[in-house]
Amino acid sequence: MTKFYRLRAPRNSKYTGTLNARHKWGSLPGLRCPECKATWAGGMTAYPGVDLSSLPERHEYEKPRPEPFDEFVRLREWVRPLVPPGGQLLPGAKFGPLVGTATGTFSPLFFYYVEMPLVHREALERLQAEGVRGLRGFQTELRFRQKNPPELMELEVLPQGRLHPDCTPPERRPPCPKCGWDDFAFPEDPILDAVSLPTHTDLFRLSDFETIFIATERFVEVVRRLELDEVEICEVPVR
Repeated sequence: MTKFYRLRAPRNSKYTGTLNARHKWGSLPGLRCPECKATWAGGMTAYPGVDLSSLPERHEYEKPRPEPFDEFVRLREWVRPLVPPGGQLLPGAKFGPLVGTATGTFSPLFFYYVEMPLVHREALERLQAEGVRGLRGFQTELRFRQKNPPELMELEVLPQGRLHPDCTPPERRPPCPKCGWDDFAFPEDPILDAVSLPTHTDLFRLSDFETIFIATERFVEVVRRLELDEVEICEVPVR
C-alpha cells in the first residue's frame, strides 16, 4: 500500500521570506447559514489559474464579508464553470494569480502560507521531470525589492482525501446538511480514509481540512532525493 505523509513548514527556518499579497480576483464571501446559525469562511484553496475578467459580477468577489446562504450559493455557482472539475468551493476560496510584494529568501517548497503554497520554477520542473503527478504551478505577480529574486510559482493544490472517522471524536456532530459546516479540531493522531484518497496526484489537501497538505510516498522520495529542503514530513497512517 502506498504511504502518505503530511507536509508543513518547519518550526525553525534558515529562510526569511515574507509575503504581503492577495489573489488578484478576490474570493468567495463567507456565509451565514439559516439552519445551523454558523457564520464561517474556512476555504483555504486558491485557484490561481481562474480568470474572472470576463465575469460581469467580478467586483462582488473583491471584498471579504459574510453573505446570506442563498447569496453565497449564487456567487459560488457563477465561478464553478471556471474552476477545475470537482473543485471544492468553500466560503473563502480564492481566485487568480498571487499579486503583491515579497521580501527575503524562499525555500524551494514554501508552505508557510497554507493558502499560498509556493515553489521555485526550477524545483517544480525538476519534480515534474521525476514523474511526480498532478503538480500545477501558476506564475505569480509578486514584486521583489532585492536583486536577482527567485521565480516563484503558486501551486494549485486541490482538496481530495478525507480523515477516517476512527480518528474523529465519538461525540462529533454530523456536518450541517445545508451549508456543510463541520465544527471539530484536527486530531492529534490523524488517520486517512483509504477509499477517499486520490490515485492521480501526488500532492493534495484534505477536503475536510484544507489547511493540511498530504503527499504520496513518490512525492516524498523525490523531494528527499533532490534535497528540496525546508519541508517537515511526517507519515500519516491509512485505514
